[in-house]
Amino acid sequence: MLAYRINNRSIKNRIYIPKYYDPELYAEIAALSNTHELLCLGDLIDQDIVTVQTGHEIGKMAYGTGNIPFVRTSDITNWEIKTIPKQGVSEQIYQHYAEKEDVQAGDILFVRDGTYLIGTNCMITQLDIPMIFQSHILKIRVNDKQRIDPYLLFICLNCSLVQRQIRNVQFTADIIDTLGNRYRELILPIPLDSQIRAELHSRVEDAINTRIKYKAAVKQMPLLIERVLDANSDKPFDEFFSQSIDELLDEIVQDTTTLEFGEFSAYAINISKIRNRIYLPKYYDPSIKMTLDTLSQTCMIRSIQELLDDEIIELSTGDEIGKMAYGTGDIPFVRTSDFSNWEIKADAKQGVSEEIYRQYAEKEDVQAKDILLVRDGTYLVGTSCMITELDTKMLYCGGLIKIRVKKENIIDPYLLLGLLNSYIVKRQMRTKQFTRDVIDTLGQRFKEVFIPIPQSKALRKSIAMRVGEIVNNRITARNEMRDLSEKIIMR
Repeated sequence: MLAYRINNRSIKNRIYIPKYYDPELYAEIAALSNTHELLCLGDLIDQDIVTVQTGHEIGKMAYGTGNIPFVRTSDITNWEIKTIPKQGVSEQIYQHYAEKEDVQAGDILFVRDGTYLIGTNCMITQLDIPMIFQSHILKIRVNDKQRIDPYLLFICLNCSLVQRQIRNVQFTADIIDTLGNRYRELILPIPLDSQIRAELHSRVEDAINTRIKYKAAVKQMPLLIERVLDANSDKPFDEFFSQSIDELLDEIVQDTTTLEFGEFSAYAINISKIRNRIYLPKYYDPSIKMTLDTLSQTCMIRSIQELLDDEIIELSTGDEIGKMAYGTGDIPFVRTSDFSNWEIKADAKQGVSEEIYRQYAEKEDVQAKDILLVRDGTYLVGTSCMITELDTKMLYCGGLIKIRVKKENIIDPYLLLGLLNSYIVKRQMRTKQFTRDVIDTLGQRFKEVFIPIPQSKALRKSIAMRVGEIVNNRITARNEMRDLSEKIIMR
């Protein structure tokens, strides 16, 4: 932004922050007046065309009391809610807030308070309900769909012209940034041409439905993989993918991270079984061994260490580049919070310069079909994603493990991604997740995790095909929504 002058009479509400008055931005908005209807969000609210309300702060004592998601700002990414939000609440707590918040499919959740997450938004689908959401999030509901199309409103909120407005009205209050009530000032450019609106509606709806279908598969995959391994057959896949979206939604497991920890009960072990002076009961959970023993009849049970020793896979960790490098450019520096639902965020929090990227690029050597897995964190530990061709120009932090498959005839990268997201594997990771200093970590214990690889080549191929289908279709639909969010402001 270049220097500019404004008349003293143009100062609004004693706001003396230059970006708030950016003349270039508002000139670009005005230039759309012949091809677009320029709607002020505040006017839409005042006319009851749109309703906006905030969520609630339920108190930390409610966290982890059940599996009904309590959606927070960090749970919204890539225009959707994470398949497994961090915090879940009990039915009792949900019922206390459910009527007040009244979340419905088609509502838009929009981050009002935070920092870099402000302006992040998603459209609620049937897959996300039931849920409640926190006070830093706005719920936007279209009451008059003839006046403004919810799908057009959704992609409009994500176009660069509106996102720039959001940054301009984002101010710091106390220790966090907020939009306050200034979200009401946002100008929404909606195309006047009815054919363009109809085309945008159709394509956005199709992209969202694709994302829903395959997000449902991501969410159900731990259970699906479990069923496939137990049956030693891909029939559970066929049954799942043959269903309509509505049928899928009825079957989906609703959970948070709670399910991954398993249901531990009291048990005794011989003192000779104590390893490395580890006295944490969860580390020795006997139900895991029982499950692995059962799976051994149809699967090769191989530890990560064995896969390394046989050069089937290789592991490496990223680098800590230092906070001074943050924000120096647009090349993503991927951290533990920058991916979910098997994919990297379209807008990673931190970017680095070309110069810094070149310092680490050869060492980190990111390639398509590499898998990133969270080693250090808390609830994110064990989370994984697949690198695509679109993601290879990036750096990643030291809290992540990069897994590269070297012998795809034994374990395909997509197969490995699916198996890493099975309950039996994720539960193992939770048992090996210890607190060090102020964060949790898997440390070298990650190598102790056993992977159940089907003995059947046909079954291995089938799992890999299904996982690849999920990853690639979701990425294609995500890119479609990104492209459409810019097409809406084309003249």
